[in-house]
Amino acid sequence: MKTLSLPSMPKWIVALLLILASTAHAGVDEIRQSLQSKFPGIGKIEHIVKTPYAGLYEVVIGGQLLYTDDQGEYVFDGSVIDAKSRRNLSEERRSVLFAIDFDKLPLELAVKEVKGNGKRKLAIFTDPNCPYCKRLEKELSGVSDVTLYLFMYPIFPNSSDIVRNVLCSKDPARSWNDWMLKGVSPAKAVCKTQTDKVMALGQKLHVNGTPNLIFGNGIQAPGFLPRQELEKNLDAPKDKQSMS
Repeated sequence: MKTLSLPSMPKWIVALLLILASTAHAGVDEIRQSLQSKFPGIGKIEHIVKTPYAGLYEVVIGGQLLYTDDQGEYVFDGSVIDAKSRRNLSEERRSVLFAIDFDKLPLELAVKEVKGNGKRKLAIFTDPNCPYCKRLEKELSGVSDVTLYLFMYPIFPNSSDIVRNVLCSKDPARSWNDWMLKGVSPAKAVCKTQTDKVMALGQKLHVNGTPNLIFGNGIQAPGFLPRQELEKNLDAPKDKQSMS
C-alpha cells in the first residue's frame, strides 16, 4: 500500500515555531521584563507568582495586588471570585500577602484597652464618624480576653476635633467607648497628640479606609466584621499560606 508523505517544512519555519513554542508561556522573569517595558511608569514589581486559576499571574506593585496574563501583555485590577463557593480569592490573598508583624507596630501611638485577660491582640485603624466603625464597636463589646489597640485615624469630615478631645481626656478608652457606643461627646480638651504619626503609619500600611483591622497573627482585614468572624480571626494561628 502506497503512503503519502507531506513535503518537508523549510528550516526557518521550523525554527520560528520552536521560538513561538518556547515563548508561549513566558516565565516570571520574562513577564517582569514585559510589564516594565510596556508600562515604564508602573513602579517596582515586588512579587510575581502564577495562580492556580485561569492561568493568571498575581503581581504586587506598590502594595497593590494586580493580575496579568502569561505574556505580561495585560494588567487586571479587581477581585477574583470563586463562582462555586463565592469566596473572594483576591481578598484572601491580600490578607496573606500584606500580613504585618504585629510586634513591630508602634503600639504606643494607639489607645489601649484590655478586656478580660487581654491574651489576644487586635489593632484597629478607626474613625469616630465612621458608621462601620461604630458597628464594629458594638460587636467588640461582646468580645472578651483581648487587648485592643485603637489607632485614631480621622479621615471623615469633622473627625479631627473628636479624636483630639478623646486623646486629651483623662481616660481615652472610656471617652472613646462613650462616644462610639452611647453617642456621648467627649469634653473639649487640648493637648499635644501624635495623630500625624498615626496618619503616616496608615499611609505606610496602605490603610485606605476605616475600620481596618490587624489581628495578632498579622492578618489585615479591611472593613467591618461580625463578632463570629472576629472571634475566628482572634483565635487563628499565624497564617503561613502560600500560593500553590
